[in-house]
Amino acid sequence: GVETANVKMSMNPFDEIAVEEAVRLKEAGKATEVIVVTVGPTAAQETLRTALAMGADRGILVQTDAETQPLAVAKVLKALVEKEGPTLVILGKQAIDDDCNQTGQMLAALLGWPQGTFASKVVPGEGSVTVTREIDGGLETVQLTLPAVVTADLRLNEPRYASLPNIMKAKKKPIETLAPDALGVDVAPRLTTLKVAEPAKRKAGVKVADVAALVDKLKNEARVI
Repeated sequence: GVETANVKMSMNPFDEIAVEEAVRLKEAGKATEVIVVTVGPTAAQETLRTALAMGADRGILVQTDAETQPLAVAKVLKALVEKEGPTLVILGKQAIDDDCNQTGQMLAALLGWPQGTFASKVVPGEGSVTVTREIDGGLETVQLTLPAVVTADLRLNEPRYASLPNIMKAKKKPIETLAPDALGVDVAPRLTTLKVAEPAKRKAGVKVADVAALVDKLKNEARVI
């Protein structure tokens, strides 16, 4: 894996986009409070402070030194949703360390809420939210009945930089620290990494004299025709 000792951690860019969208909804009068949540060690408070400096109102740290996996995080978020009662939960579409793209979908399933994943546009309405999704063939627009879960894609917005005054204000904003046990959640990993390996290196290409030689190699060496 990667040695993380003495490495300064930063917020996942997709989560940063999710925080920015939540703050924009509040600034537009469509939300009354923005609560940011992270699951991890004590040092994760610094990431919460960044979100508070961007404009969130308060933070919740679910403190654990265990390796956090998508299902465990989804269960923690479900417990917090039941505790806090939000109308809309916005997450980054995927992690950038393990590339998992599961937490938002798992949370929606656990809650039984509608979900709008890979969102490039979020428009709140009366008791609903309209989400434009980025899919392979273009864009898909769905309307979700609130409460709902949305996961943010890259083109949803461009997150703001936290100004120095807001960074100072963030130091005074509250961060509640909870243990997974207090939420009734077992965060023990369900998956075990057996090994990590680099992809096989590509072999150097070769030049062929003519089309006949190319066809011969494709047929007898590569066996693709």
